[in-house]
Formats: sequence, C-alpha cells, structure tokens
Amino acid sequence: MPRITLIWQGQPYEVEASPETPLYEVLKSLGLPAGTTILAAKTPAGIHELAAPVNGHTQLRLLSWDDPEGKYVFWHSSAHILAEALESFWPHCKLTIGPPIEQGFYYDVDFGGNGPSPEDFEKIEKKFMELAAQPEYFRRKVVPREEALAYYEKRQNPYKQEIIRELPPEEPITFYESGGFVDLCRGPHLWDSGVIKAVKVLSLAGAYWRGDSRNPQLTRVYAISFPSQEELSAYLHQLEEAARRDHRLLGKQLDLFSFHEEGPGFPFWHPKGMRLRHALQEWLRQKLYRYGYEEIQTPIILTQKLWEQSGHYENYRQNMYFTQIDEAPYAVKPMNCPGSTIVYRTHPRSYRDLPLRLFEYGLVHRHELSGVLTGLFRVRAFTQDDAHIYCTPEQIQPEIQTLLRLVDEVYSAFGFTEREIYLSTRPENYIGSLELWNEAETALEKALQAAGLPYQINPGDGAFYGPKIDILVRDSLRRRWQLGTIQLDFSMPRRFGLTYIGPDNQPHTPVMIHRAILGSFERFIGILLEHTAGELPLWLAPTQVKILPISDKFLSYAESVYERAYQAGLRVELDRSNEKLNKKILLAEQAKIPLLWIVGAKEAENQTVAIRDRRERTQRSDIPVSQAIQEALSAAAPPN
Repeated sequence: MPRITLIWQGQPYEVEASPETPLYEVLKSLGLPAGTTILAAKTPAGIHELAAPVNGHTQLRLLSWDDPEGKYVFWHSSAHILAEALESFWPHCKLTIGPPIEQGFYYDVDFGGNGPSPEDFEKIEKKFMELAAQPEYFRRKVVPREEALAYYEKRQNPYKQEIIRELPPEEPITFYESGGFVDLCRGPHLWDSGVIKAVKVLSLAGAYWRGDSRNPQLTRVYAISFPSQEELSAYLHQLEEAARRDHRLLGKQLDLFSFHEEGPGFPFWHPKGMRLRHALQEWLRQKLYRYGYEEIQTPIILTQKLWEQSGHYENYRQNMYFTQIDEAPYAVKPMNCPGSTIVYRTHPRSYRDLPLRLFEYGLVHRHELSGVLTGLFRVRAFTQDDAHIYCTPEQIQPEIQTLLRLVDEVYSAFGFTEREIYLSTRPENYIGSLELWNEAETALEKALQAAGLPYQINPGDGAFYGPKIDILVRDSLRRRWQLGTIQLDFSMPRRFGLTYIGPDNQPHTPVMIHRAILGSFERFIGILLEHTAGELPLWLAPTQVKILPISDKFLSYAESVYERAYQAGLRVELDRSNEKLNKKILLAEQAKIPLLWIVGAKEAENQTVAIRDRRERTQRSDIPVSQAIQEALSAAAPPN
C-alpha cells in the first residue's frame, strides 16, 4: 500500500494506507484525536474532511481549531446547523447560501417577509445547541443533476436551482446530510457536530440575492460558534472592546477620514489624517532607503493590452475599472507590478545591477461589492506599500533573509511582536519547471530557518507563479491580521521579456520578488488605530502638541509659542476658541493629543509653559519653552 505522511503539530507521522481508506480511520489507527482536536486536513488540492478517502495524497497537514482552515471547516458545518435550526421555526423559508467568513458564518434566507427578529436569537441558539449536541454526522452524497433540481423544485426553492444550473456539467452535484437536514454543498465538513460547544447569533442584515439590487432581498443571519463556552465569553468581551476601538469611530473622533455617498468605498482623508499618513510613509521611506531600495511611481491608468499580457485581464477583470482614451481600451490599475516591469526594461541590465529593489507607494483601484466595504479595511481605492525586487536565482535566499529582517524591524516598531508565519508551497496548477520550484521553496525555507523563525507549511497554497511567505500578526486584542507577504514570481518576468546579462555574457530571466510589509496604508492605519485604541505614539500623532491659552489675554503669547514649536518641526495646534480652560482640556483629551501646553500670566511672564502629558499622565509647571520643544522633539523621534 502507498505510504503517506501526516503532519500534526509539526511532527510527521508516516503510515501505509490504501487510497479508499477514510482519513478518519487512518488517524484513529495512529491514536491521533480524529474528529475532536483534529478537524480536517490540507493538501495541495485543498482542504479535506476526515470522512474523505486518502485518495492518493502523499502528504497531509492536519488542521485544528487553531488553524484558519480548521475554523473554516468548523464554521462551515455550523452554518448548516444554523440553517437547520432556522428551518425548525420557519419551515417554509427558502435557504440560499451559508458560507464561513473571517469571524464566524452566516446564512442568507428568504423568509417570505416573516423572518426572525433579535428577540428570537435566544431560541435559535438553544435549538442550535440541541442539534449540535446529538451529535449530527455530516455525510456527503453525490446526486444526479436532474434529481438535485427536482429536489429543490419540490421545495419551491429557485435559489438552489439557480446554483445547480450554473455549475459546470462536469462538476458533481453534492448534498450533505446532518441529522434530518439536507443541503446542497461542496463541503468540507466536520466529522460530527459534537465538537461545537457554544454559539451566538450576532445580528441580522439585509442582503440581495447574488449582491444584485435587482434580485429579491434576503435576510442574512450572522452567527459564530466555538469549541468551548469560555472561548465564546472571551470573544464577546473582545467584541465589546473592539466596538470601543472601532477605527471608523476613532477616525471620526480624531478627524482623520470620512466616507461619503458621493464616493462609496473611497475614503476622504482630512488634514490630520494626511499628517498621519505622511509621517508613516516618510518613516518607512527612510527605512527602505537604508535597505537599498529606490522609489518609483507608475501611472494609474494603463492600456488594457498590458493587463492582458500580465494575466490580470483574464483572471481579475471582474474587480477592475475600465475606460477609453482616444477610442482605445484602458484600465485603472488594480496592481502595481506590471508598471514596475516597464521601469525595469527601460535599461539593459547586468547581473552586476542585481538585486534591483524598486518600491512604490502605488494607488490602486479595485471594484468591491458594496456589501463587503468595511471602513478602511475594505475599500475601492488604496495605496500599497509595494515593492518588487529583481534578482538572480542565487540571490533569492539572501534577499528573503534581508526582507525578514526588515519586516521584523517594522512590526516591532508598532508593538506587533506576536506573529505567525506560513510558507505556502507549489499548487497543482503551477507554471514553470519543477526544478526551479524546488529551488525556490528550499531558498524560502532556508531563509526562515537561518532567521530562526518558527513557521508552518501551507502545502499547495502558493500562487500559481511561485511559493510565498505570509506573515500574520496579533493585535492588542489578540486578533489575527495578515499584513506581510513575500512572493516569488517566475511568470511575469517571462511574460514581459525581462532579462539580464549573466557572467556568461548570455541573457537570463530574473526572478521577481513581490513584497508588501504593511499591505496598504489605509488598512494598516485602521488596524493600528484599533491596536492602540487611537493612542498613537508621539512620532505618529497627527497633532503632537496643542497649546491652550487660559484666556484671550494670553493668546498673543500662545501664538509666539506656537510659532516657535511649528518652526522647530513639531505638529502643533493652537486653541483660539473662547471656551473655558477645562473645556479646552476635555476636547484635547477626547482628540487623544499627547502633549498639552497651557499658558497663562505666569507662563507669559517667565517665557514658560505648563505641560500635561497624556502618555505618562503627568503635569509639570514652569518649563522653559526651549526645553519643552527639545523634550517633545526628542520624544517624537521615530524608531530606527
């Protein structure tokens, strides 16, 4: 029988198993916790449920609740139980789709106008847990297309019929049965529902079928489930804290940005928001210069032909915006990489010129459905901290090591010290030679090992053009965010005919490393605001110092202090209002301004200021203006 390798908690288990043996049985034979701690498995072909046969796979990474893919399966199965609970109370409802999402799952349902309200959440949760506790086993069944259509025609569900009709003829139609509930679904699912120990129905929302306002409006029921009640309680506490830290509320409170119906999904940056962006961008820019990068800028609109050549038109055009110039088709760029290749090929390149590190703060536009827009986290226009490194195959490993060092410096500056690293390897539909793929994967792995960084293998999750490293961080609420990505690309240099002259005086194709550290400035600022609850470090604060005169009698002196601080390079504001001092202090505190300089008769006479330091919660009096400025400048120095 064939031998397979199972990777569980970093340890390989080798075993012989016939292709027909269910994975669950293989795990049980090894004494591994199948169906309880181990929820599913992953191979280059995708995620596999434990009921699925081994089917010739030679290596499988076993997934638990701690893996994103494990949560995906957990919440996918939970969505079925939610639908079953809803059907028990609204038997004539029509189910549509119920996918897992980043935090939990939802089910879109046509209730015919008499659906649930928040008052029904408790009874839905109770029914859900009754069903989960039975437990319910998830059984997959392949159904002929006509039989599947007849099943939903009998139940008068046009939504499921539409899905079935749109499936490719060669794709099998699969149903899943759990308890007495049957649903059209591809899977994968849990072995059984017994591992689900807690659930919370979170909210209701309206959603058009297929996201099209011309279609019927459905009710979207959001929920989340956990393997323990303690984890649910911790999550609900985190939700309360996250609501307090919501970057959309903080953006309004701190006067950083806003959104408007004249440009849905396009953020409007206010003066204070631009100060924050510029401080962040300039700090990163100077760091990149020290790492040997050079900055470029490429056009926002380029010919459609370019995007056809890059492959984006074929694979990504549904997310792109198009226009015409001089009756020729053009596209607004969704990515920066094709423009970077044009800069590369403006000169002949030698191996002595490599590695060539080009970075761009590139504004890109992507068409997103209105239903998924979420503050700065999901927008239609954003600026990437993009870079493309052109190097020889021999330079891959040292470049990756340098990149990992750079990533560590950047994340440490913001307090993101808890990280997860994933190495994603060759997918089934890869391009290029197997030899080059093996070389690239080895280079990435050796770079991670040389850096002493723990990582997990994501088999088969690489891009079609090359393997990649993805870096996730945890914020102060221990939420996971993917920020950095380092991708090797063998495809685009060939598509655009990029070459360099090697030591043999012959042309060679360079390797292209795509990398982002922050991801996009918009999303990173949103994450940072929630991570810090808006208490930004002094070097990033849009307003570092605010000067508060006790009354208008001291406004003239306050203006002279303002001018000195401004000329020294501090981001400073002067409160010229006629409010009482206590009200001025309250407003400045609500704006989370780190330093308040208060001036009155004593300060005007002695050429001093009284300082309230929000960061240290201290107050000091009679500080000479020159000393206050120097102290603020020293404290506001960006990290190295």
